[in-house]
Amino acid sequence: MGGTEHLTVHREGATLVLTLNRPEARNALSLPMLVGLYDGWVEADEDDAIRSIVLTGAGGAFCAGMDLKALAGRGMEGEQYRDRLKADPDLHWKAMLRHHRPRKPVIAAVEGYCVAGGTEILQGTDIRVAGASATFGLFEVRRGLFPIGGSTVRLQRQIPRTHALEMLLTGRPYTAREAADIGLIGHVVPDGTALDEALAVAEQINACGPLAVEAVKASVYETAELAETDGLAAELRRGWPVFDTADAKEGSRAFAEKRPPVYRRA
Repeated sequence: MGGTEHLTVHREGATLVLTLNRPEARNALSLPMLVGLYDGWVEADEDDAIRSIVLTGAGGAFCAGMDLKALAGRGMEGEQYRDRLKADPDLHWKAMLRHHRPRKPVIAAVEGYCVAGGTEILQGTDIRVAGASATFGLFEVRRGLFPIGGSTVRLQRQIPRTHALEMLLTGRPYTAREAADIGLIGHVVPDGTALDEALAVAEQINACGPLAVEAVKASVYETAELAETDGLAAELRRGWPVFDTADAKEGSRAFAEKRPPVYRRA
């Protein structure tokens, strides 16, 4: 199991938990954090025992965005990881889920600040849980910057365009309840319980057929921008093979026998 000084990794059953761990900086993105994130996504993709991923932050914050001191040229922690960036210049975009989509479902557990790059990473997750006092927003324009982590493309596809444009153009903060009302997040829970709720959702996913779960996720994203006829054809290509798996047969047997299924990804 990987991890770096700014990204911790642990298992909760079949769930891989990735924790942004730089609380003194509200988990602002650093090179060690980005390397750890990327390695976590790869680990989840390659390990069939992992069925879901939870992304959260330490110290009562999710992520306050990029380290602006580093952006201003005053250095970035983790110089020992520079060779990783040289070997893969796209690593930071993969880490932020801009250029990589994990096969397994990703659930965000948000407490505190989830702004700028934090809200951009959030858009690459699948299911989103937030504590009641969480704060969201894309502050880049207020600082003369551009939200280049994908928000001008993704946000309007995830929430109504009028709300997307308001968030992008005003750079104002949003409460958890506002974020839920416009559809950016799915659950608002009492402060301090977002991780517990995210893990509970992950457990529900983990109890399902893993091949079916992965195929369903892939189909949703693959067909999102297709015309309906093309999308339905793509869905059949993804869906029909699932019916021929041992997992599908086990699911049917377990239902008939009134017992929990035991899936083996076959």
